[in-house]
Amino acid sequence: MGALAWLVIPVIAVLAAAVWAAWAARPPKAAGDGATLADYERFRAALERSTVGAAPAERS
Repeated sequence: MGALAWLVIPVIAVLAAAVWAAWAARPPKAAGDGATLADYERFRAALERSTVGAAPAERS
């Protein structure tokens, strides 16, 4: 019975690895270009807003 237990552990590990590999290899969800470009423009606008009013630190 002990040998059967030692055989079950690798079998479960192989099954878990196969499930993980199938999940990791799934195709990515497609995002429309419009949404992606709009997100990028919002990101750029946020960066510009955060750096426009900032003065460079003076070094002594």
